[in-house]
Amino acid sequence: MLRLAGARLLDDRDYPAVRAALAADPVGSCMVSARVEAAGLDPWRLGGELWAADSRPVRAGRLTGLCFAGPNLIPLRGNASALRSFADRALRRQRTCSSLVGPAPQVLGLWDELSAEWGPAREVRGDQPLMALEGDPLVAADPQVRTVRPHELDRYLPAAVAMFIEEVGVDPRAGDGGASYRARVSELISTGRAFARFEDGEVVFKAEIGAMSARVGQIQGVWVHPDRRGGGLGTAGTAAVVNRLVHGLGRTASLYVNGFNAPALAAYRRIGFQQVGQYATVLF
Repeated sequence: MLRLAGARLLDDRDYPAVRAALAADPVGSCMVSARVEAAGLDPWRLGGELWAADSRPVRAGRLTGLCFAGPNLIPLRGNASALRSFADRALRRQRTCSSLVGPAPQVLGLWDELSAEWGPAREVRGDQPLMALEGDPLVAADPQVRTVRPHELDRYLPAAVAMFIEEVGVDPRAGDGGASYRARVSELISTGRAFARFEDGEVVFKAEIGAMSARVGQIQGVWVHPDRRGGGLGTAGTAAVVNRLVHGLGRTASLYVNGFNAPALAAYRRIGFQQVGQYATVLF
């Protein structure tokens, strides 16, 4: 198969074109937009690199292919030729990303290019509806769901670990004893983006706002204690986080969910979420 010369590393001169590309799909690009808005395009501050598919400078201010390479590899747009150029650049280095995630056509197309050398994947989740809600939730929000306070980290962390193991299939404490995961959860708490309902000092519902751009906030880590499932805590709790995003922070609420998770899909639709795209994830 013919390989292209490789994708081009973007820099601050490309910032207007990058912002235009991200603004064209604010929900789908939320994870990358949040980083770019906070850090610009400098790889050191961005925590990764942004690649364009064309090795030449951007013409007419338009990017036909765009990919973020950092803790996750996120191909946001690009045709087959663009994906081959991203794969070419990715394969020049050792894989360090923990997943390949983003719009399903780009993720699955890029994985086709990478799988021979990066495979086998631990899991490929090809059907993940991307959902959004701009207004009020259609169900009542749980008034007992609130932001987690910094001194509650040790009470919140076991629920976060349990959610991660259920969702991702690995223990986030592996490798460094949980120090990096604890730091990440602590950051979410300190910035007011971790939410929970506590009963007798124990978390029975939790969720977080992960990536948050100027227009969109992405809800993640929704979890209900196994003993309390089926009673509506997840639906009402998520509605409370939606209220915080829409009314408190002025953002569109978004999330993506595994297509095989029928109960979660049904709950999000009851809340009022509508599907606006299709994501896929390749887990390593």
